[in-house]
Amino acid sequence: MQPVPAITPDPVARRLRRGLRWALALAVLGTGLGAAPAAHAAASPYERGPAPTVASIEASRGAFAIAQSTVAASSVSGFRGGTIYYPTSTAEGTFGAVAISPGYTATQSSVAWLGPRLASQGFVVITIDTLSRYDQPASRGTQLLAALDYLTNTSGVRTRIDRNRLAVMGHSMGGGGSLSAANSRPQLQAAIPLTGWHTVKNWSGVRVPTLVVGAENDSVAPVSSHSEPFYTSLPSTLDKAYLELNNASHSAPTSTNVTVAKYSISWLKRFVDDDTRYDQFLCPPPQASTTIQEYRDTCPHA
Repeated sequence: MQPVPAITPDPVARRLRRGLRWALALAVLGTGLGAAPAAHAAASPYERGPAPTVASIEASRGAFAIAQSTVAASSVSGFRGGTIYYPTSTAEGTFGAVAISPGYTATQSSVAWLGPRLASQGFVVITIDTLSRYDQPASRGTQLLAALDYLTNTSGVRTRIDRNRLAVMGHSMGGGGSLSAANSRPQLQAAIPLTGWHTVKNWSGVRVPTLVVGAENDSVAPVSSHSEPFYTSLPSTLDKAYLELNNASHSAPTSTNVTVAKYSISWLKRFVDDDTRYDQFLCPPPQASTTIQEYRDTCPHA
């Protein structure tokens, strides 16, 4: 029997609630002018971890101690197993979950660095192996969703997960797969294609907040024919961003990359956790630098 997908709130309703929370936060700040400093009141019930700083989101590990477990291919259907990384403490409540796919001919080892990096910031993460190393993007998208269904319905960490706060990521054809997954399941909270590759260029039907990451010197999935068309085709009303890595190649997201981690963490925190404390890293859009060739965004998110 196939797992039943989670029934989640309408994306438009989610955005309205985000706007209300942001307005409430501003009102609280306004009434506090001239008053003694008060303890931070969470604008979102899903805030996890301490207030972020540039140092905290660029660090190799976040505030949460983590553990990991192996998912054998023989124990699941719809994908070929993987590795789960998760916070060991649930003192702050449940967590959002992220499924990550590797690219063409690659295994989960190519995206493994993201597992502990994201989990230690307060997410349950599964990096997957695909049914075949040659699976095309649409298939990888289906497998990402199968991995999320496994996490929330069957896995040993399912009680740690809020099934209404799920996201997908992937590299290359896995990045294209994350777009396919977002297109077919609009209830997702975030998608992050990393130097994505897909024959489909028009994603005007996507309703999931999407961070598109491209690389300036990518010769496998050139930004002019992949990441840029992906981004521009997404609805102008969507929460979306385009990050182009400066002087980087197609494989840049397959090894430790502070810029990829920094903005992926910020995007996931902002849209999976509705945590407006991370808006400071996304709005106003970051400027071009030694690591960023270009950044576009539909700020303000609220």
